[in-house]
Amino acid sequence: MCDELTVKDDEEYLRKNDLTRRDFNKQAAGVALSMMLPGVANAMDVIEEEVLVETPDGMADGYFVFPAEGEHAAVIVWPDIMGIRTSFRMMGKRLAESGYSTLVVNPYYRTAKGAVIEDGESFGTPAVRERLMPHARSLSPETCVSDGRAFVKYLDAQSSVDTNRKIGTTGYCMTGSYTMRLAADMPERIGAGGSFHGGGLATDEDSSPHLLAPRIKAGLLIAIAANDDQRDPNAKVLLREAFDNAGVKAEMEVYKDTLHGWCPPDSRVYNEAQAERAWSRLLALFERELA
Repeated sequence: MCDELTVKDDEEYLRKNDLTRRDFNKQAAGVALSMMLPGVANAMDVIEEEVLVETPDGMADGYFVFPAEGEHAAVIVWPDIMGIRTSFRMMGKRLAESGYSTLVVNPYYRTAKGAVIEDGESFGTPAVRERLMPHARSLSPETCVSDGRAFVKYLDAQSSVDTNRKIGTTGYCMTGSYTMRLAADMPERIGAGGSFHGGGLATDEDSSPHLLAPRIKAGLLIAIAANDDQRDPNAKVLLREAFDNAGVKAEMEVYKDTLHGWCPPDSRVYNEAQAERAWSRLLALFERELA
């Protein structure tokens, strides 16, 4: 979970790599406009749309990208605490080029339309954190489920979605738990979920996501940052016990030499090698569970 300790870890990482925050912000701003994720082999032609999805709390804006021909399994992408932005649109497009009708959502639609940060800004900047936190506080386990149901309804109405196939989900940072919550709420429709450096997956709270395991029928990928594991090594133990007791198919791994937030390509602690390995595991999960 993004917090002050995460920021301290990030600052230490930048210091060891001889980068100042200003250096990173300049670098990230340029990358955000021209960054290129590794290409997709046999990439499909895709169609990109800006869309509005009706939810119980209003109209959620999002980015819908899908293969130009045919019907395909759908995927919901929840961004991390910094919200919808260039890097997550790129990740959504990459999924579409791999054969999935992908909806990248704006989790903060109740309080803001579109991006709430500029390309190149980071959670490590105090002013950015102050701007983000009111938006983050607008979300809850309940809004995750009500929004998720609306996103599923929207996707199932699209001609590019094969409704005979189950839906996949991905979540990052604070939305990593959303993959588990929606899978538990809609087991008949959600077939796979990938959580990347997700926070709060197993806690002492009565609302902890790991307690939902008996209701989950989806296959899961739980990709854990090394420093998150160092701070809470028991979380993976609770998750493993919950998954095994409930018979949930879950691949869980602590990714070596990673810091919280290592997957999005605009993160200041982006680890390309490990992010690519986690991405390959996500595609394997979708191919297996959404077939």
